[in-house]
Amino acid sequence: MAVLAATTGGALGAPAAAEGETPPGQVDFPTHCLPPQEAGLPPADGPTTARITVDNPAPQVGDTVTVTYQVLRTPAVAPLDPNGAGGELPADTLTPTGRILLAGAQSGEVTVVGAKRNDPVPAGTPLPAVTMTGTFTVTAPGETTLAPGSYTLHTGHLLELDTTCTADTASAAPVAARLTATPLPTANLRSVFLGAAHGGPGDRVKVTAAGFPPGAAVTVAGRAGAAETADRVRATADERGTALVELPVTDRATTAVVAYEGAAWTAGRGSGPAAYTVIAVTPLPSVTPPPSVTPPPSTGTQKVTATVEPGALGMTQTGEDITLGAVPYGDGGAAPGRIGTVTVTDARGGPAGWSLIGKVTDFTGPGGIRIPGASLSWTPRCVAAEGSRSVCTPGSAGAVGADGALLASTPDAPLVGGTFTIDATVTLKVPPYTPPGAYTAVLTLTLS
Repeated sequence: MAVLAATTGGALGAPAAAEGETPPGQVDFPTHCLPPQEAGLPPADGPTTARITVDNPAPQVGDTVTVTYQVLRTPAVAPLDPNGAGGELPADTLTPTGRILLAGAQSGEVTVVGAKRNDPVPAGTPLPAVTMTGTFTVTAPGETTLAPGSYTLHTGHLLELDTTCTADTASAAPVAARLTATPLPTANLRSVFLGAAHGGPGDRVKVTAAGFPPGAAVTVAGRAGAAETADRVRATADERGTALVELPVTDRATTAVVAYEGAAWTAGRGSGPAAYTVIAVTPLPSVTPPPSVTPPPSTGTQKVTATVEPGALGMTQTGEDITLGAVPYGDGGAAPGRIGTVTVTDARGGPAGWSLIGKVTDFTGPGGIRIPGASLSWTPRCVAAEGSRSVCTPGSAGAVGADGALLASTPDAPLVGGTFTIDATVTLKVPPYTPPGAYTAVLTLTLS
């Protein structure tokens, strides 16, 4: 069942079309209209002419689509005066509501509502055309069809009366509109973490490769720039998509470590490089004089070596709670906010950049009502502190969702590092008529 909210609509005439042509989305289907007993009218059977349109026929998963349901002709008629005086239904006393049926990639119903907007209607004559609108959130990729469902025409003159029209039981209403949704782009969450950022030739480095498909064959290898070195081990990812290995680093050219699936590293199936430095200290040569010769007095020299040890890549954040702005029930809209400021410190001193990925769960509210995590979007910002080697690039503005999105990154370079301040404004699309209450989700940030 799609959670939907109605927006305002009103009575409209049939849309213009070229002579002999049927406008897109317009269908006819047999209906049975049942007025209430107080209306003094028998049931009405006949064709309904309806039209369904969408504002976006090619949405992405997580987008909100607005649908319009027009009833252009109905067998339902205006109720009679209960006092037998004839008369007419006054202007702006007719309120329509209806359902649109979803099938295919996404199933459920969309509730649509129209405004009180009609001309006067003589009693016993057909009710006028009406327009209803509503929204729903796209939850699945692929083609979804939309067909007209039942509609109710409420009249509020003298008595509150509802006339409900349903498709004839012998035949369902035909498909009136279609939309084809595309999935959100998925982020590459493969990453590699080292137990140490430096060591001597032949040291065994503990490596954690994460974010791979469970059971995948993972290669962990050394790199020198864009080329692989001779250091290499293979492992199989466990049920969590993680492989734990020890990599003997014997090639002094190795400056970084990567992990990947397949025969060779690719950007789509491999991790970013983790910097590693092979440190080799050359001992001073010793000088021994011949045993029969007494060395003359001389001035000695000593080689002085200082080592700058690389550090680690890490992050801190300000606070753990993000409170978004409130939106009014009925109207829905955008709930704005800002994430807690994140500070990334890169003290590794190698060639590898880094990326900061965020992903968010669905928002859960009263009674288990959910707002998809893909309804949360952000606009990231990243600033590098003075003296930083790397340039910080913010991720693109757009949806976050459960599959993840890039918050910020720095590129690979001969020497990287620095301190970076990252934040983002966020907006949650709340559908109209979402039940009141607090809706909570978890935003997870992963630095690699």
